[in-house]
Amino acid sequence: MTVSIKSNKTVKKDNALHTTFTYENAIVEKDSAGTLSVTPTAVDYDFKVDLKVPKTGLLLVGLGGNNGTTLVGSVVANKHNISFQNKEGVIKPNYYGSVTQSSTLKLGVDSEGNDVYAPFNSLLPFVNPNDLVVDGWDISSMKLDDAMKRAKVLDVDLQRQLYPYIDKIKPKSSIYYPDFIALNQKERADNVFNVDSNGEVDTKNKWRDVEKIRKDIQDFKKENGLDKVIVLWTANTERYAELIDGVNDTGDNLLKAIKENHDEVSPSTVFAVACILEQVPYINGSPQNTFVPGVIELAEKHQSFIGGDDFKSGQTKIKSVLAQFLVDAGIRPVSIASYNHLGNNDGYNLSAPKQFRSKEISKASVVDDIIESNEILYNKEKGDKIDHCIVIKYLPAVGDSKVAMDEYYSELMLGGHNKISIHNVCEDSLLATPLIIDLVVMTEFFQRVNYKKVGAEKYEDFYAVLTLLSYWLKAPLAKPGFKAINGLNKQRLAIENLLRLLVGLPINNELRFEERLQ
Repeated sequence: MTVSIKSNKTVKKDNALHTTFTYENAIVEKDSAGTLSVTPTAVDYDFKVDLKVPKTGLLLVGLGGNNGTTLVGSVVANKHNISFQNKEGVIKPNYYGSVTQSSTLKLGVDSEGNDVYAPFNSLLPFVNPNDLVVDGWDISSMKLDDAMKRAKVLDVDLQRQLYPYIDKIKPKSSIYYPDFIALNQKERADNVFNVDSNGEVDTKNKWRDVEKIRKDIQDFKKENGLDKVIVLWTANTERYAELIDGVNDTGDNLLKAIKENHDEVSPSTVFAVACILEQVPYINGSPQNTFVPGVIELAEKHQSFIGGDDFKSGQTKIKSVLAQFLVDAGIRPVSIASYNHLGNNDGYNLSAPKQFRSKEISKASVVDDIIESNEILYNKEKGDKIDHCIVIKYLPAVGDSKVAMDEYYSELMLGGHNKISIHNVCEDSLLATPLIIDLVVMTEFFQRVNYKKVGAEKYEDFYAVLTLLSYWLKAPLAKPGFKAINGLNKQRLAIENLLRLLVGLPINNELRFEERLQ
């Protein structure tokens, strides 16, 4: 679909779209008596979008896992238009579950006041997932055809048709620090480069590991004639790294800690540092604290994009909508009990207590900003909060079909109570893979957007922490000094309004004066 926008706020020049936009907000101050003083503000900006779509490569950490093989399979199936047969009939390839490929956004209204929608990716040029060059690392040496069989995600008829395209692909050797992932992953770790002359795992040369990853990125970019590379972690959940002053609290200390082979430098942080030094965007799709303060400072210094943490695919995405709905309705949730069982390798790794703790933290934080939004329901001084219980169990029989059960127990007026129970069965990797596509497509796009305040001399990039990716992430990383936004509707509205302002449209609202005024 072609969308032609006629706006006096935009000018196309030198293959770039230039737009003027006034950002309006309100600054609120609270005095000692509790009075809120609100002052409207307005700042004029110039935005510039590079309209040329670059040839983009994607390197996955965890290429041979369930998400990695499903991502490769989805790209190949869509690129080559591979249909397949299952018990329900012929299935044509698609990218259902992807916002950038399968959702729409509102353009405006027609002459009769009816909403008009267009594909999300029709307003501005985005990378087509079919054009992505995909490769990556894995601690398992299994080729992708066998890894796809092992994952048991895609239908057998589709797998059979994909094999000729992927049977020669073997993941690049990765790094393996046994202390950071569950001991039960040891048998898979037969494709690691951090080994000594006797073939034993060597975790005492971490700067070498950084340099090896940098070399892999450089070679991948050169060998495939790429304009850009994006790296995304979809490997095992690691335990949390301990935050230690003088080790990972600043960029310089972190680099020093890597060179001194400190035990609290994780593999995911090593990958992040390598990417930052290469000025390659790095996205963390797992819940561990990859982005210790030193990583964020390094990203700021090198003006390299980072985004995380943890894919927001099923249970937590529902929670970020339902909890917000209850609080916005003036209903007071007092407890949320969440239970999961799954049988894929992610569940196997999470059966270890330290790795589960990483996941527990990321799933629990999703209601934090929702609680803070309503002081009527939750008194900060009294320490009011939602009792939030999270359980994850490994059950091999269910495979990739994760079972999630939630109970929301809420307080109503005059001592009444409300209980909402949800039973959700989802194919985990088929929900996560579209998120990977969106994260990559949007990250590349944000690299082509620059801004400046009206009157400033030069354009700037977005801040290093790409908080606009929060829609797809369970525990979104925030800029230091700011609080993360978890509400799904707020996250989606921010993305929609950015696209609208970049093409000269007003930001979205639902005042609907066409029908509500005389």
